[in-house]
Amino acid sequence: MRLWVFFGLVCLAISSHAQKVGLVLSGGAAKGIAHVGVLKALEENEIPIDYITGTSMGGIVGGCYAAGMSPAQIEEIILSKEFLQWVNGQLEDGHNYYFTRDDDDASFLRLNLSLDSTFSILFNSSLASDLSLNFALAEKLAQPSAIAHNNFDSLFVPLRVIASDIFTQTAVSLGKGALSDAIRATQTVPFFYNPIRIDGRYLFDGGLYENFPVGVMQQTFKPDVIIGSNVSSKIYNEYPYGEDDKLIARSLLYMLLDKSNPSDIPESGVYIQPDLKGYTSFDFAKARALIDSGYSQTLRQMEEIKSKIAARVSCDAVAEARNKFNNRSAPFLIDHIEFDGFNPSQQKYINRFFKSGKRPLTFNEIKSGFYTLVSEYYFKNLYPGFTFNEAENNFNFTLSKRPQNNFPVDFGGAIATRGISHIYLGLNYYHFNRSLTHANLNFYLGNFYKSVQAKARIDIPNRGVYYLEPYATVNDWDFLQGRDLFRPDTNPTALSRIDRKMGVDFAIPFGKNYKLKIGGAYINNRDQYINSPVLVSTDTLDVLRLDGLRSEISVSSNTLNRKQYASNGRNFMLSLNWFNMNEKLVPGNTSVIDDIKSQSRNWLRARITLEQYFRKGFYSSGYLLDGVLSNQPVFSNYQGSIINAPGFNPLQDSRTLLLENFRAYNYVAGGWRNVFTLRKSLDFRLEGYLFKPFQALLAGQNQEVTLTSDITKIYFTATAGWVLHSSVGPISLSVNYYDDAQNELGILLHVGFLLFNKSSMD
Repeated sequence: MRLWVFFGLVCLAISSHAQKVGLVLSGGAAKGIAHVGVLKALEENEIPIDYITGTSMGGIVGGCYAAGMSPAQIEEIILSKEFLQWVNGQLEDGHNYYFTRDDDDASFLRLNLSLDSTFSILFNSSLASDLSLNFALAEKLAQPSAIAHNNFDSLFVPLRVIASDIFTQTAVSLGKGALSDAIRATQTVPFFYNPIRIDGRYLFDGGLYENFPVGVMQQTFKPDVIIGSNVSSKIYNEYPYGEDDKLIARSLLYMLLDKSNPSDIPESGVYIQPDLKGYTSFDFAKARALIDSGYSQTLRQMEEIKSKIAARVSCDAVAEARNKFNNRSAPFLIDHIEFDGFNPSQQKYINRFFKSGKRPLTFNEIKSGFYTLVSEYYFKNLYPGFTFNEAENNFNFTLSKRPQNNFPVDFGGAIATRGISHIYLGLNYYHFNRSLTHANLNFYLGNFYKSVQAKARIDIPNRGVYYLEPYATVNDWDFLQGRDLFRPDTNPTALSRIDRKMGVDFAIPFGKNYKLKIGGAYINNRDQYINSPVLVSTDTLDVLRLDGLRSEISVSSNTLNRKQYASNGRNFMLSLNWFNMNEKLVPGNTSVIDDIKSQSRNWLRARITLEQYFRKGFYSSGYLLDGVLSNQPVFSNYQGSIINAPGFNPLQDSRTLLLENFRAYNYVAGGWRNVFTLRKSLDFRLEGYLFKPFQALLAGQNQEVTLTSDITKIYFTATAGWVLHSSVGPISLSVNYYDDAQNELGILLHVGFLLFNKSSMD
């Protein structure tokens, strides 16, 4: 009898020692973050994990674990600010490159089109940028992929990642190649992210055909016990009345993902489904709660898990094995940059961003060069990767060309309760060979403002990078059209302006955040106005023409988080301008001047603008400072002088009003901005500013200019209002106050960006 007992104990010990456990992790987008909690609970309770199969977010979490990351390390990554930036398509902090930033315009929608050599136009249907995500995956997984020699069976834990071939409508099990490519492929939801090629074919999200890869686990690894963690289920048991309008935009994702079947787990296994009611597939910002849900549910089932899995592996043993795996890493030095899809001239251009001539490069040098390169829109579709060079015991960095968006089209504009509404269209074309040329043609069309601008920026790499930008701009402003729907009795300013500017700029970068620009331009302006407050039908307008040359040198920087209604970042501009102009005034019947006047005008103007925000929690405070020093002479009459004086424009509609008290040839101005973020996209703003002219421009008795240095002349403006940041730009309702008799108090509602091309005198 004792012999039989002894024999049974030996068999049990052998059985438990040989018992292999497979972990299956389903897809589910953000809800897949709960798998991290499952891993934490299993490892803490000494449950072995011998194999992993995963789809979509399950592939990402499982792939990171198989690559030698501990659950704590995976959790730290997912809870980081950088992770949210990756999934939201944003560049990491410190890697925004101001030199490539375009001037702000009124666009809120961009269609990514490609124009090929046969003039066929292709539409890029991806909604999200995968730029940061691709580089992060390549960075984090290069070392373990090298250790395993691109064989997923040789990772810290053998792994299979599931992707989908849409053309053959089949699931694809990935077990070799670059680990970062496999993980990137498995989360490519169609229409959200661009697909990538693996072994010559485009692969998409594995959740399309195999969202819960139990079958792959059984067929590939044949484990004794399977633990299945599923975060995908029926979206709604009943029709979501009252929420359907909000949810319909996400319906495509619901249709695309295959639903998981709990019955796929055999009776010998364990099925884990965290309680994720109330969470959506887009709740990446709720990562901590999602991890806790997976952890809690696994602990609740731990007794069942331990009853089915006799084998144990201590936390110390797992850590020792993980360290042994990771210690095989090679130095992260890059000796070669490889190109896929670029000709020699293009390769030479790109190499300038990676210190051409210096090899090897450190990882930080590669990262800095990559983000500098892709800060230019044309390169945002590059696909990065690292491959291990065993002969030299270092890495190669690969840049692959995917279909480029070389013909993007921008749409935008604004609708307002004043007559300043407009629509915007921007046409862009990129040509890349020895240099990168970005041609842009944009149009504004409205009753108050019309504009057309053509420019071509040519980026040239030569001992660094600089650009030349020839341009031509025509702006047409009709201030008579700026009527207020809330105040129909007000008289808008009788002023019509056409300003034309044609010139060329040369610019070079200073570090990541500053740009030095030198430019020259020819200006031809025409202002038409009256010299009295009210226009009558018999009045003929004064016509003031200015033409001549303008030269400029400026230093600028901009890290603001939004192009209008910012709440974070910093904007700086310091400029010096020389004007050599000819003034010609043809007086109308409201002028006391009888004869045509012509005069040469020359002046120098220096200007500094600084805007900065300090954010703490839901509250952001900031300041705006603006100052001008010049020796600009007065023109032939007061109206012509005030119209062409520099102005302080702190509020959203300041440029659409002729604010005489906020214009001067020399002034200092500033104020404070308070932004309260009440919800993710809803702000309440409270702002106030002071304007102090060193010499105020006043109208004399004979329409001439009187300059006064009265120290008491300080003017105040303020605004209070709500701003909702939407997909069509800001939706703002505000009350605006100006210390100005004609525009003292107003209510403004607008949807979209109240932004315009720069005028010739700005």
